[in-house]
Amino acid sequence: MAEYKLSASLSGHDDDVRAVTFPTSKAVVSCSRDGTVRLWKLLSDNPPLFDATISSNASSFVNSVAYLPPNEKYPEGLVISGGKDMIIDVRPPSKAPSDNAEALLLGHGGNVCALDVDPAGQYIVSGSWDCEARIWPVGKWESQTVLRGHEHAVWAVLAFDAETVITASADKLIRVFHTSGKLIRQIRGSTDVVRALCRIPKGHPSGADFASAGNDGLVRLWTISGQQVAQLSGHDAFIYSLACSPSGEIFSSGEDRTVRVWKGNDCIQTITHPAISVWGVAVCAENGDIVSGASDRIVRVFSRDPERAADAETTKAFEDAVKESSIPQQQLGEVNKEKLPGPEFLTQKAGTKDGQVQMIRELNGSVTAHQWSVGQQIWVSVGTVVDAVGSSGKKVDYMGKEYDYVFDVDIEDGKPALKLPYNLSQNPYEAATKFITDNELPITYLDQVANFITTNTQGATIGQAPEQISAPDPWGSDNRYRPGQDSAAPPSIAAPPKILPQKEYLNILVARVPAIQKKIGELNQALINDGHKDVSLNPTELSILASLCKHLESSGATKTSQSVSGGLDLAIKLCTSWPYKDRLPGLDLLRLLAVAPQTATYAHPRGMNIIDVLVVGATEAETTAENHVMMAVRAFGNLFDSAEGRKLAVQEFDKIQSVITPFISTSTNRNLLVAISTLYINYAVYFLTESPSFEVVIAILDALSKILEKQNDSEAVYRALVATGTLLGLDEETKSAAKDVYSIEGSVKKAVGKASDPRIKNVAREIQALFK
Repeated sequence: MAEYKLSASLSGHDDDVRAVTFPTSKAVVSCSRDGTVRLWKLLSDNPPLFDATISSNASSFVNSVAYLPPNEKYPEGLVISGGKDMIIDVRPPSKAPSDNAEALLLGHGGNVCALDVDPAGQYIVSGSWDCEARIWPVGKWESQTVLRGHEHAVWAVLAFDAETVITASADKLIRVFHTSGKLIRQIRGSTDVVRALCRIPKGHPSGADFASAGNDGLVRLWTISGQQVAQLSGHDAFIYSLACSPSGEIFSSGEDRTVRVWKGNDCIQTITHPAISVWGVAVCAENGDIVSGASDRIVRVFSRDPERAADAETTKAFEDAVKESSIPQQQLGEVNKEKLPGPEFLTQKAGTKDGQVQMIRELNGSVTAHQWSVGQQIWVSVGTVVDAVGSSGKKVDYMGKEYDYVFDVDIEDGKPALKLPYNLSQNPYEAATKFITDNELPITYLDQVANFITTNTQGATIGQAPEQISAPDPWGSDNRYRPGQDSAAPPSIAAPPKILPQKEYLNILVARVPAIQKKIGELNQALINDGHKDVSLNPTELSILASLCKHLESSGATKTSQSVSGGLDLAIKLCTSWPYKDRLPGLDLLRLLAVAPQTATYAHPRGMNIIDVLVVGATEAETTAENHVMMAVRAFGNLFDSAEGRKLAVQEFDKIQSVITPFISTSTNRNLLVAISTLYINYAVYFLTESPSFEVVIAILDALSKILEKQNDSEAVYRALVATGTLLGLDEETKSAAKDVYSIEGSVKKAVGKASDPRIKNVAREIQALFK
């Protein structure tokens, strides 16, 4: 039998694609954490091209989607979706988000995480975090039956037939109900949270009627009487979704980045994705094609029919993305590089089952992972194994995405640690919410998870001095998260630590150095091709670039970064001699070098200092690019890492402020606003120990008041508040000017009024106390 090949990659969602359905061969429906449901209509068959329209907009994550086939009353059918806002939206596919829905179903008291439609199209069934499932008769749209009894979230529902509904839960139980609400039976046997259900057609060789799967990584096949008749092993992590074709093939997707195809009891194909999670999989009953939705925000269609295969460019991009994925070493257990086979193994040995993973020690010392394909009878590269995750000022690749940190969170003795990925550009509360949502933890732990992130990313964020991370159990053995524990009684949470005054300088040094080097190389070649050899890099300069990037990649941006001879001169050339549109990677390099004392004492032949260089590099154009300015402001902030840099930044405050001022009130560039607020924090920290310049202090307070009043980004506002509070503690003259001239109290109140981030409210309380 032919293998599934990529048919189409559908981009458009702005966040994880949480669920998909494949109602006809001409359309796919997907929903996402970006709050949208999208309808993808097939425009052409060879190669397959789809056009996306937004079917509905929600106020928060949309986590489940289903489709009611056309009938006499609803000739288009109906798209049904639900999510965090607890509302089930029902609407014809042709209706725009602004149009009235056919129905909005209200009744659940928690995130609607599961939906299904019975085969006859007579009712919808929904499942929720409120521990209930509800049956909604089509056309009547009132929940006449509530299915109760589960002790935790109902993660999956199956409208099995006209009279039978099956539910599965985080309490590890499967329950079979009559549509009247009467419990028929309770099925035990799963050893962990059950997340997925699907109907098995009659005639399946196992004799099963339905399948279940969940956190134990197993697909279990059951009869409707509750007897387990088969168990399918292959996944290495949580399974999130199941689907079954009319021919009886089962499809599963999960946290191990794969969709797996099962025939009988055997896995006959493993499709690896360049993503952290493959949240959903669905099959088209008309042609057997499948669709997946994943954490990389992409919907993908796969087909066995060569006529529906993607074009060569799309296929290659997908395959390359899989090969370039990075797999954390922790996921593969102990790795002894010395005992791993070399590349010759891949041509000399065959795998024993589809999806089998083999690690290879490459000639350059790296470790790559390869997966056996039964259909192709070859080993397929699925990524590079990376060292233990953490943060050393460099990005960490984790399951196809880059993060500043990936923490191990031990939730229960004997259970695998959960991964908590985090980028410094994220709001800790947003990251904590996603972590809790993904792992079905009580929402009452939100503050604790957010505080853990903040505490363990100090030095890169704001607050107390950094503490040593005692992973894998950051809360201590007595306060581990335990799914199933009474969420009304979480471990006690300590009062928030005192934030003001900020006493440590902050820098922004996280960087993707290989990407910077690659981009400079590409731009340099373009200059040569366009006849601009006069400003392009010569072989000697390219060698200096390679040495500098190697040093930065291995050691990070440090005070020794100037040990690479010619590195600073090279970065300055890129920032001042190259065409303005091509300067961003040069500015990125220069902001990393800004921490070195030699950068602060640099003197340009034309009489410029490093501040002048950055100003010219970032603003020398009729229309200033905000990302160029953002890199320059990051460099200004990084100068505070050395005494020489601090002295220069204070001397040249007016020049720096002239670059920043146009963007304070009007910019929506989050990275620029965070960089500006961080720079002001560093000025505030400097004035704690050095004689403050009153003129500079009030100029900064004026700028901060505008940020607090005009901007909404929580991280930028939080940092602006920290800078404000630190400056207010300098002396009574500053406090009086802030209160009487710049109405800082009113600005702080406006910031708090817009905020949902508790950190903002905590630091605002400290600021208000300063005025008493």
